Amino acid sequence: MGLILEEDGEYAILSDILGDEDHLGDMDFKVAGTENGITSLQMDIKIAGITPEIMKNALAQARDGRMHILGEMSKALTGASEFSVHAPRIETMQIPTDKIREVIGSGGKVIREIVETSGAKVDINDDGIIKIASADGEAIKRAYDMIHSIVAEPEEGKIYKGKVVKIVDFGAFVNFFGKRDGLVHVSQIENRRLNHPSDVLKEGQEVWVKLLGFDDRGKVRLSMKIVDQETGEDAKKEEDAE
Repeated sequence: MGLILEEDGEYAILSDILGDEDHLGDMDFKVAGTENGITSLQMDIKIAGITPEIMKNALAQARDGRMHILGEMSKALTGASEFSVHAPRIETMQIPTDKIREVIGSGGKVIREIVETSGAKVDINDDGIIKIASADGEAIKRAYDMIHSIVAEPEEGKIYKGKVVKIVDFGAFVNFFGKRDGLVHVSQIENRRLNHPSDVLKEGQEVWVKLLGFDDRGKVRLSMKIVDQETGEDAKKEEDAE
């Protein structure tokens, strides 16, 4: 909003979003807002004599202009659909600050791997705010999922699909949550006594496991026998339903 004020008190209020009202007039008055009201004001008064009447009229005229601009914007927004698959976008996620080191890795190894694998640009600050940017929505999702698998914690009582990574005499270690491994004790593999875990398992085999909890040292305890290995459903719940 601008103003031309004559010596006799006559005035004209100007409206322009290009800047001419500032160059030609006696007032540079910027008004920003929504349909519901004003959100911000900035005023540069170049002369004396601005009256309440002038301010009232300037604000009313600013509202008329704002409502017109918002109406034109609304027409364009209503006609828009989804983003183009090639449109650049940024996804933001917050992680605990004590997990930042795990996401970055020694010498930045982990975060470089995330960037190279996903194809997205990843930036992390000291507050744990991560910004993932890419023109490819799938790249953002890959990076997000990789980071989530690092910082998220497995939930006790939840069933996960995992892969046997190592077989030992007393059980099998299963990778079930990102890079997290847990032990399925030989007694938790099947509802029968086994001579050795290798009787029914082999490395690389995919299995369903349920997180039983953590032992005194924080080690993960998993079970296979209480999960239907065909469906991944809780076997006990299926029995109760029957």
